[in-house]
Amino acid sequence: MTKKMNLGTEAYDQVEKINQINQKLVQELNTGAHEPNEIRQAVEKITNEKIDSTTEIRLPFRTDFGRNLHIGKKVYISSCSMFVDLGGIYIGDKVLIGPNATIASVNHQVQPSKRRHLELKPVYIHDNAWLGANVTITPGTVIGENAVVAAGAVVTRNVPANTIVGGVPASVIKTIKEKN
Repeated sequence: MTKKMNLGTEAYDQVEKINQINQKLVQELNTGAHEPNEIRQAVEKITNEKIDSTTEIRLPFRTDFGRNLHIGKKVYISSCSMFVDLGGIYIGDKVLIGPNATIASVNHQVQPSKRRHLELKPVYIHDNAWLGANVTITPGTVIGENAVVAAGAVVTRNVPANTIVGGVPASVIKTIKEKN
């Protein structure tokens, strides 16, 4: 599902109002030392959603908008991860996100005259997925349940459940089979 957002529209102006508030909250969160509960409370203000007490977020935490970031239970988000969430990022339960991961749900239009206009495509990361260090998840992709994205991979298409992907662009390396 692709939505377009144009500069100078009422919708874009509303985003900018929220963004001005949230960028200050993000900057305040990333300065000084904070207890885990304080971090969750700050992220709740940024996302305008309850963050479960089982979720752990390491600082610095970065988002360009915040209100379209949805975080499940027992999630671990490592330091320096970036969430470009205007198009929507949905993180399931028990997801692991390594350091310096970038998850983007926003792109710019290719046509030069509309380059500064945005295309919004949600990203879904299903339960128990693991994103390694320095991965990039591009707009509109789905990471399947139990999938693993190897460190440094760039995901440009959907990742099937129970697979390991790696490379640029990411491709399936192998299928995960549960051992008894």
